[in-house]
Amino acid sequence: MNPFHLAIPVDDLAAARHFYGEALGCPEGRSSETWIDFDFHGHQLVVHRAPRSAIHRNPVDGDSVPVPHFGLVLDWPAWEALGARIAAAGFKFELPPHVRFEGKPGEQGTFFLFDPAGNALEFKAMRHPENLFAKQA
Repeated sequence: MNPFHLAIPVDDLAAARHFYGEALGCPEGRSSETWIDFDFHGHQLVVHRAPRSAIHRNPVDGDSVPVPHFGLVLDWPAWEALGARIAAAGFKFELPPHVRFEGKPGEQGTFFLFDPAGNALEFKAMRHPENLFAKQA
């Protein structure tokens, strides 16, 4: 799989550096006075100093999911480890780690949190990764 590139707005580069670099453990790449590159599990995430944007919510399997959001699909042990790392760093989950679509083809562990600039992130893991794009019966 080729890495994706995503650029997102943040209003405080120091807070973004702490959150992505220290709390999430993403190595820092290039940077300037207005942006920072991070290695987001092999993908290029760039945070640019810019104003915050609005968040909306949509219902998904009983959760009120923030939109827009982005994140990663991890293997189950990495997902559990990242959830524990985030909790140990003292960041609040918007939706704590839990299983969604239980017993269905799309069954997944998921959690959401906001970075310090208000960008919503989702991290998920599939017990059966081959079902990532499976339709619900």
